[in-house]
Amino acid sequence: MKKRNGWLLLIVGFILSLVLVGCNSSSTGGESEPEGKKDPGTEEKGSGGTLVFGRGGDSTSLDPAATTEGEAFKVTKNLFETLVNFGEQDTEIEAGLATEWEPSEDGLTHTLKLREGVKFHDGTDFNAEAVVFNLERWKAGNKEQFYYYNSQFGDKIDSVKAVDDYTVEFKLNTPIAPFYKNLAMSPFGIASPAAIEKFGDKFMENPVGTGPFVFKEWKRNDRITIEKYADYWQEGLPKLDSVIFRSIPENSARLNALASGEVDLIDGVNFSDVPQIEGNADLQVFERPTLNVAYLGLTNTRGPIEEKLVRQALNYAVDKKSLIDAFYAGAADPAINPMPPVVAGYNEEIEDYPYDPEKAKELLKEAGYEDGFEMELWAMPVPRPYMPDGQKVAEAIQSNFEAIGVKAKIVTYEWGTYLEKANNGEADSFLLGWTGDNGDADNFLYVLLDEDSIGSNNYTYYKNSKVHELLTKAQASPNQEEREKLYKEAQVIIKDDAPWIPLVHSRPILAGSAGIENFKPHPTGSDLLSNIELK
Repeated sequence: MKKRNGWLLLIVGFILSLVLVGCNSSSTGGESEPEGKKDPGTEEKGSGGTLVFGRGGDSTSLDPAATTEGEAFKVTKNLFETLVNFGEQDTEIEAGLATEWEPSEDGLTHTLKLREGVKFHDGTDFNAEAVVFNLERWKAGNKEQFYYYNSQFGDKIDSVKAVDDYTVEFKLNTPIAPFYKNLAMSPFGIASPAAIEKFGDKFMENPVGTGPFVFKEWKRNDRITIEKYADYWQEGLPKLDSVIFRSIPENSARLNALASGEVDLIDGVNFSDVPQIEGNADLQVFERPTLNVAYLGLTNTRGPIEEKLVRQALNYAVDKKSLIDAFYAGAADPAINPMPPVVAGYNEEIEDYPYDPEKAKELLKEAGYEDGFEMELWAMPVPRPYMPDGQKVAEAIQSNFEAIGVKAKIVTYEWGTYLEKANNGEADSFLLGWTGDNGDADNFLYVLLDEDSIGSNNYTYYKNSKVHELLTKAQASPNQEEREKLYKEAQVIIKDDAPWIPLVHSRPILAGSAGIENFKPHPTGSDLLSNIELK
């Protein structure tokens, strides 16, 4: 018996040694490392390493053209490339898959020269035919599937043709002033036609682009792994070997994971946690350039809120400074207009509704509601960069309204239901916000407040024929100075009509390990990670 036990111990010891050797190997495979982290001492010399990015939720799709949510674009931005790019931390247009572009004098024809020698991750060639294939796919799809194509281009693109292998020509039915800014948006990443035909409806789980990283693995509600594309056209990039996007829903849990070294980078940082992070020598803070607005939408078709005087009264009732102090730790600015001041065409001459409860009461009396009224106030159930805690912000606004005699009942729903019901006009008032896609005024004013956008992003059902005239004229004008003048005029009318209570423009915070270098958060929220280095 003793001899048999001795042999068993030797066998167990041998197996254990093999397991330990396997655990300490330098493999970059996600399967062998449950937390996605490797001991820095095991990295091969010159290796770019693995960045683990902790975020609040999983992606819903990895087909950039067929999604509208930011968690998808965080990943697809690194897998797909657009014909033109935004600047490193702004929305100025730069070369992308197209190296040159030329609009006709009337703005109806756009000719783009494409980058040669670029290949999709499946080895097929990127060329003009691939661009035409993608555009025809978006155009032929239904509006719900390819929402962004229909909202930014719709029926304004007449045709797209390949002039030669590396020249593509767009013919428009009507000018689109932000045409190139639209093309630079994440939803218009160019995908491999061969992969789309191969995977069909499963392409959203098998993304193939030309970007600096290649899709490796997706474990739902856990992680997405992407790896360095060895044949990427831009020499020396990406600098990382791989990136793992981990889903960690709670803000505090993500911060704990960062502090313990489980992850290298996180977003969705509570503003109140910034001093703690700044006091830790092993961590650093990143501030995303602001391109957002948080607002309380006032559905213009419901009860007392149909009346402009009532909407104006509610604007006077809200104490924005207290909101910023209480929930943003000062990392936000009061919102006056529906878009941030960094957007060209912002009207700086418009003055905000000051916090004035007595003025609010006067307007309610004038409107016939001297004794106030009852309404619902919908609170966002999820945190967003522009809205850290929807419930608490709703409670503060509820208190402001109560001071002028308006009793607001706070209501909330699961996020998808919340958006659907608000979109259907079922809310009296609702908290929401917007992060700009391309830095153009059209992407705020037209998308959020034009009558054409009712049923998509105009949840307030606000309609003003003069505003519509100004916004559609600005959308088609090739003259930027004229466009800005039109947008400024529209903002004056919108301010008076008060379809919203604009609340804040936040400065979203991310945090990372002290060893992260060359990370430049982008104002659109879609971050290109190819330049990051881990020291």
